[in-house]
Amino acid sequence: MDFDVIVLGGGVAGLNAALVLAQARRSVLVLDDGTPRNASAAHLHGYLGFDGRPPAELLATGREEVRRYGGRIESAHVRGVRAGDGGFVVDHDGGAVSARRLLVATGLADELPDIPGLAQRWGSTVVHCPYCHGSEVQGRPIAVLANSPDMAAHQGLLLRQWSDDVTLLCGWDRTESDLTGEQRARLEARGVVITDGPVLSVAGDDDIEITLADGRVLERAALFVGGALAFTPRDTVLRQLGCARTDTPVGSFVAVDAQGATSVPGVRAAGNVADPMANLIVSAASGASVAAALNMDLVEADTEAAATVAALAAE
Repeated sequence: MDFDVIVLGGGVAGLNAALVLAQARRSVLVLDDGTPRNASAAHLHGYLGFDGRPPAELLATGREEVRRYGGRIESAHVRGVRAGDGGFVVDHDGGAVSARRLLVATGLADELPDIPGLAQRWGSTVVHCPYCHGSEVQGRPIAVLANSPDMAAHQGLLLRQWSDDVTLLCGWDRTESDLTGEQRARLEARGVVITDGPVLSVAGDDDIEITLADGRVLERAALFVGGALAFTPRDTVLRQLGCARTDTPVGSFVAVDAQGATSVPGVRAAGNVADPMANLIVSAASGASVAAALNMDLVEADTEAAATVAALAAE
């Protein structure tokens, strides 16, 4: 085997896992395709020590720290993974490499609602997470888009914490009857303005201009679309390996235990590829926790191998 562990994905989960493994004197290789989920965001929040700094700065610091302990990081597009002799072989655009264990931290992709102008403003005036972006627009007029009554009620009330001027766009193109009377009453009690009907388009530079079906144009500091996103895990490798899956409120994801172990021995997953709700700091913690469990797995394997050799020598 070329390495003890190959980590697929160089986001915070993969890098923190690689750091823990390298510090534990494991030979570790990180393969990353350079497409982080938060590439369009200017700042990150809620990450102790890095709050308000560019996400790319966090990743650059992480890569430097991994390399400091002997970990290798390479840019690569993975073509596939197959079981090898006592481990796994990863085929990528630069060749093939093997490892005793595999840690998948490839994250997920956000699928935006099909509204003209939305994708071009993703990460600036179109955002998803209040805890990630709420402080950037606190006290300013904001809008919330959701694709179901429950998510509309949840997001509308949640965003009210960051602004006194919140407009809920019931943009799933149905009628006001989709919100229950209780949901509507609770939203209105908090001063959330409810607008029924679809959103036609968005525009604007510094602020966002939201054109509604009735012709009105709302000017807001930001449009939160977390309740209208679809999450697609980047888990082709896990599917190739036949890892079991589980249904979540936002779709089908790989099934893992508390230590990131999948149903395939030797394969673990960390971060958003297994937990769609994890933010940056939770994903980083996931990588560290899974790496510690993975290292212990290797300790047990090394000990078992040594005990076998010792027993044979004693015969």
